[in-house]
Amino acid sequence: MAANVGTVAELVGNNEQTILPEWVGLQKKSGSLQTGRITEGELLSQSRDFLHLLRDGLAKGGNDAANPAYGPARQLLGDISRSRALQGFSPRETATFVFSLKQPLFNALNRNTTLSPTQAAELTWSTTLLLDELGIYTLEVFQKSREEVIVRQQREIAELSTPVVKLWDGILALPLIGTLDSQRTQVVMENLLQTIVDTEAEIAIIDITGVPTVDTLTAQHLLKTVAAARLMGADCIISGIRPQIAQTMVHLGVELNVVSKATLADALAVALERTGRAVTRLKNSVSGSGAHAKLSEKGQ
Repeated sequence: MAANVGTVAELVGNNEQTILPEWVGLQKKSGSLQTGRITEGELLSQSRDFLHLLRDGLAKGGNDAANPAYGPARQLLGDISRSRALQGFSPRETATFVFSLKQPLFNALNRNTTLSPTQAAELTWSTTLLLDELGIYTLEVFQKSREEVIVRQQREIAELSTPVVKLWDGILALPLIGTLDSQRTQVVMENLLQTIVDTEAEIAIIDITGVPTVDTLTAQHLLKTVAAARLMGADCIISGIRPQIAQTMVHLGVELNVVSKATLADALAVALERTGRAVTRLKNSVSGSGAHAKLSEKGQ
């Protein structure tokens, strides 16, 4: 088998001028360039580099893809897979980079008249197994990279969907929309606590108007957020508890042990009172534009 492997390495080296353009042509035919995510020059460069590393791996490591001799080739495949995962390539488009090399190699083997049919068949089979292993490795790296991208995007979306708003000096509002799970609770805590530190807030209003349901687990997440805020010196008020949610919480025996209000406006009024402020309505102004409201500090 060593001689056969050596034959494949020599075949790749001696027929590069034929194998490379045929391989690149098959990749272009499969649509690798149609998306515009990669240029023809980049595709040619990646293909040429991998072909050289594959030849070196064959010459030094035989047909065992796990051999250290294939380390550089695997490294290149990993870099290509990660890059294509970020660029939005599909698994099929990424795997085609390796699997489309089979046909040019088999064609080169068939053109080698010094090989007997048995030798050609053995080389074809061993080369197929080798490329399959490298192709599977490519897909594994691609899949892992895509999962990392998805997790990062989910975290970024969670951060964007849980903004902490400064309503007034010392008063923050945290409007929650959607399901509150463990991972999102962590993001909520981090954003809220950091904003409390940055603004030296005294009160944080957690508005759950956009939370579809509140079960025992959701209540636990809310309590964790409230407890964390208290440790930072800020009291919490929960607003947006609708009648259906209130009934559900009563049936479940859930106790939030925190001040709660039906609307954000009610919660803001409580927060203003606690911080020594009050909202009062003014009579019609001189311009006749209607009633106005002003915020006044108590004791003034």
